[in-house]
Amino acid sequence: MTGNIVQALHAIKKLLILLFHGKAGPLRHPEVENRQSISHYICRMNLQDRDKAVIWHPFTPFKHSPAPIPIVKGDGVYLIDEQGKPYIDAISSWWVNLHGHAHPYIAEKIYKQANTLEQVIFAGFTHEPAIELAERLLPKLPGGFSKIFYSDNGSTATEVAIKMALQFWWNRDAVSGAKSSSRRKILAFNNSYHGDTFGAMSVSDRSIFTLAFHDKLFEVLFIDTPTDENLPGLQQLIEKESASIAAFIYEPLLQGAGGMKMYDAELLDALLVTLKKNEIICIADEVMTGFGRTGKLFASAYCTMQPDIICLSKGLTGGTMALGVTAVVSSIVDAFVSDDKLKTFFHGHSFTANPLACTAALASLDLLEKESCETSIKSIVQLNTSFTEGLRKSNYTLVKSIRQLGTIIAFEVEQGEDGYLNNIAAVVTQKALQRGVYLRPLGNTVYIMPPYCITPVQLKQVYTVIEEIILEIQTPSP
Repeated sequence: MTGNIVQALHAIKKLLILLFHGKAGPLRHPEVENRQSISHYICRMNLQDRDKAVIWHPFTPFKHSPAPIPIVKGDGVYLIDEQGKPYIDAISSWWVNLHGHAHPYIAEKIYKQANTLEQVIFAGFTHEPAIELAERLLPKLPGGFSKIFYSDNGSTATEVAIKMALQFWWNRDAVSGAKSSSRRKILAFNNSYHGDTFGAMSVSDRSIFTLAFHDKLFEVLFIDTPTDENLPGLQQLIEKESASIAAFIYEPLLQGAGGMKMYDAELLDALLVTLKKNEIICIADEVMTGFGRTGKLFASAYCTMQPDIICLSKGLTGGTMALGVTAVVSSIVDAFVSDDKLKTFFHGHSFTANPLACTAALASLDLLEKESCETSIKSIVQLNTSFTEGLRKSNYTLVKSIRQLGTIIAFEVEQGEDGYLNNIAAVVTQKALQRGVYLRPLGNTVYIMPPYCITPVQLKQVYTVIEEIILEIQTPSP
């Protein structure tokens, strides 16, 4: 970095501190006298330098991380940087983008809504986009859901679900005269990930994501995902602890951030039967798996037993805006219908049911319901199946645990320890970016989850890049 840029950064820092602390008058403070030269330097700085001066990125160490790539445009499956280089977004920008970037139909709908109503408090008011979205979503959900509660993202959707489940028992037992409910425990899977807010962290696996906060998280009963071998033991444990368990939260069939770990629908079904028999509220976290990712509209559709609460976000708006949904069955709602105002669900967000976000979700549903989208999903599933079969037959000695669920493929690179901190992730990402594909492995777990607009040619390009990277890692240059 040049000396001029360093000076400019120091000047910007001083100016921001003064402005944020209210010590700089608009035109009179001496630190502002050279604002023209500062503006000149800012104009000359590239986006990476400006970013480094002011931005804190998620899941990114400050030291030893590559500078972020400035993206200036999205176009279908592509992300385009400031030099005009396109990258196939093979992970849908953290699993949110369903139909491609800058989709003109969604953009048009948001624009029209912004000219009508952009935001209104959702306590005491309502609006058409929120009502229509709930009306269209409820019949599509797996099971008989009654009401939808809106929030802002996946973490808050699960947070809402946990609070609803706990208060359900508090409200119900208060009716019977009990001072407090005996059902206060949450049951969850090992290796789970439900978000980064404190409730969501508490019901997530104790891992590097939660390490700094373990003493602040509430106690949870963790069990392994079901297998043929452990299922009877899990069922016995549930029977034994049922009187103290309020709810069970789970990612159906696929544990995402925990390493794209997949498990069997029939075994989950058997577990849900035991849970339901013991009146334990079942919460399906479909934040990632919803809206076609697994080959069906929702992963829970692979099961016979359905959840009592379902959490949605990510693909809900097609990846365009932040929005969360927590849908509940009528038996949950009934516990909150009371003359006692203390039984109100005291939870909300400033941007609850934001009209723009609801409009984006409606537009995404329009696209999702098109026959062409269903055809694209089926095509991706078929191509993924062929690719995974080829991987299994290959002689890639470093590739293990190849697996597929619908539009999602994952495998481990057997180099170093399994886990999120494995440095092979950065190696794979950089090699893929050089070839015009964006991959972001979870440690040594490489996966793809492309937008549904990806063409067979583009998807095969992703496969080719993955195989080239595997060969490079397997046979490094001398």
